[in-house]
Amino acid sequence: MNLKEKIERYVPYNEQEEADKQELLRILELNENYFIRENLAAHFTASGWVVSPDRTKTLLAYHNLYDSWAWLGGHADGETDLLSVALKEVREESRLKEVFPVSEDVFSLEILPVFGHEKNGKYVSSHLHLNVTFLLEADPTAEIHNNPDENSKVGWFDLDDVPRVSTETWFVHRIYRKLIEKTKENEAWKPEKF
Repeated sequence: MNLKEKIERYVPYNEQEEADKQELLRILELNENYFIRENLAAHFTASGWVVSPDRTKTLLAYHNLYDSWAWLGGHADGETDLLSVALKEVREESRLKEVFPVSEDVFSLEILPVFGHEKNGKYVSSHLHLNVTFLLEADPTAEIHNNPDENSKVGWFDLDDVPRVSTETWFVHRIYRKLIEKTKENEAWKPEKF
């Protein structure tokens, strides 16, 4: 199933996701290459909302660029399989050896503002990340390490602590609270009970 089909099948969780889903589908219809970051106005990214098997903790990285604890993920860079991108980025940013998708379905959709900033000594203009999030699972006792190119720390946090440790107000209110609620509420994403 291609990305457009996955997004079409996705049932939005809230008004933000409904609006962003419609815009993402509109963008995909344009047939422009939104999968490369050379598309300066907007490009696709993938995030992994990495949770513990009991769904009580999530893995975050302290991103140097944003000066905040945040979820893990990155640019598609030409790849259209965004689940693969999310897995690759999580492994690169945390050095986790074993991380698995809970499902191949989309867990969350969002169009994220990225304000102008310096990266590698060069100015990057404000733009949008057309983000697709996947629910991933990993063992919180597994060895993790930061990636100095992208973050200075990685660590596991109780779900309820995420709004306290992130300094990105918009993300806390619009994205992280939603992800936390979905993780706690939705039976389809919880591990099977024995």
